[in-house]
Amino acid sequence: MAKIQYQGTGRRKSSVARVRLIPGTGKITINKKELDVYFPTEIVKREVKRPFEVAGCEGKFDVIATVYGGGFTGQAGALRHGISRALCQADKEAFRAPLKAAGFLTRDPRMKERKKYGLKKARRASQFSKR
Repeated sequence: MAKIQYQGTGRRKSSVARVRLIPGTGKITINKKELDVYFPTEIVKREVKRPFEVAGCEGKFDVIATVYGGGFTGQAGALRHGISRALCQADKEAFRAPLKAAGFLTRDPRMKERKKYGLKKARRASQFSKR
C-alpha cells in the first residue's frame, strides 16, 4: 500500500529545499537530521514551523526535507516556501488562503547581484586616489 505524501520545492537566495509531507506527528527531518540538530538558532526553527501555525495544522504532518546551497537563513526560507507549497497540495481550499495572506507562497526574488568586470564586487569600485 502506497503512503500518501505531498511534495513541494522551495527556493530562497541560492538555497533549494525539496520537501515531502507525510501525515504523522509533526516530526521534522532535514538532510537526515532532526530540526534541533540541523538549525542552531531558535528564530530559524520558528521560521520553518510558521506555515503549520498559520495553516492551523501543527503536529499533523511529518516533514522530510533535503536542502542544499546558501546559508542557514536562506535554507530556512527555502524550507518555509517548500512546506507551504506542499501544504497547498495537501488541501488547497483550507490552507491556500491563510498561507497566501502571510506571503509564504511567494518566492522571495532577492538574489546576490553578479560581480561586474572592473569592480571588486557587484558595485564596489577600487578606492579613488588623485595621485
